[in-house]
Amino acid sequence: MAKPKNPDPNARTVAENRKARFNYEILDTIEAGIQLAGTEVKSLREGRSNIAESYAGESGGELWLYNAYVPEYQQAGRFNHETKRPRKLLLHRREMNKLIGAVAQEGLTIVPLRMYFNARGMAKVLLGLARGKKTHDKRESQKQRDWQRDKARLLRERG
Repeated sequence: MAKPKNPDPNARTVAENRKARFNYEILDTIEAGIQLAGTEVKSLREGRSNIAESYAGESGGELWLYNAYVPEYQQAGRFNHETKRPRKLLLHRREMNKLIGAVAQEGLTIVPLRMYFNARGMAKVLLGLARGKKTHDKRESQKQRDWQRDKARLLRERG
């Protein structure tokens, strides 16, 4: 599986899309910044957001994160944000062109895997370039996971 080479111990995960690795085969991962309003940042720091049904798509030459749920910040009152508004993803142009090209030519999907704050306190999204799995692939993944769990249990019982 494609995981960051050396994950930062100071990074704090806000939301994780655990179902993505089951439903999709992750071919590549890219870290992207995310443009947020002030109340969205405060709400994310409370850690109640959800990216399980979200996806990234291209619109007007930019990448946007759609359908990500960031709850309203209670203390903001009338200055609050919309909970499921599209949010702009911040990437270098060549990274953006690579992702958009892969989606257009190869029929891949851009799926957010994890939303977190890095060590400097910046909100980031780990995007995965993914291909959908077929049902038999999902069953194979389930068998593999069950075998790993059983193997760990047997080794633990032996001593």
